Amino acid sequence: MSEIVLDGIPFHIELDSLTRKLRLTEGSSSARELQRLTSEAQAIARPKAVYKVAFIESKGEDHVVVDGITLTSRVLRVNLEQVHRVFPWVATCGTELDEWSSSINDMLQSYWADTIKEMALRSAMQALNEHLEGRFRPGRLSRMNPGSLTDWPIQEQRKLFALLGSPKDAIGVQLTPSLIMVPLKSVSGISFPTEVDFASCQLCPRENCPGRRAPYDETLYDRKYRPGAN
Repeated sequence: MSEIVLDGIPFHIELDSLTRKLRLTEGSSSARELQRLTSEAQAIARPKAVYKVAFIESKGEDHVVVDGITLTSRVLRVNLEQVHRVFPWVATCGTELDEWSSSINDMLQSYWADTIKEMALRSAMQALNEHLEGRFRPGRLSRMNPGSLTDWPIQEQRKLFALLGSPKDAIGVQLTPSLIMVPLKSVSGISFPTEVDFASCQLCPRENCPGRRAPYDETLYDRKYRPGAN
């Protein structure tokens, strides 16, 4: 199946909520500057996502072959034990907001702009999830992201991008030689149906992580993912 682009994703900035989030005093000069930036961002923002429906062709001890591309990860392999169809994807805040924010020189305002871009990325992710659920009715979805675990390192990012053809042409997201996505406020991954919710955070011991979506389970790998565990 060809790649599908989600564009025209609704994005609305609730100024009052953002003002509170950034701990600005209503009516202050900072709040007025934020309002100006918000108006600019709202006018140009175009969060986007690209995905495809891909099929698992074979499975090994620590890898799966998806549409002819070998993805090496024991955790991914186990998570896809009962799965035949997956959804590789990339979502982004959009090149428009990224270029806009690069012209902001004030350090504090740059932080505000980054927060707005994160909001746009979340809108893209939400739109993608709702689209997959509405179109394919896969049931409960979990996801894995290259680089989120040592078991599925960032080098696998190239393979994920290869599955999607050219995310740069589709939505403007490209990989640097060091495998960083540009725009920075972009996320890539594979979503898959699952009976039990999974988040990579469950296998990651990093403390005080602002992006944590689930508590660390120090016994989960040995119980489920270590060879011979099943």
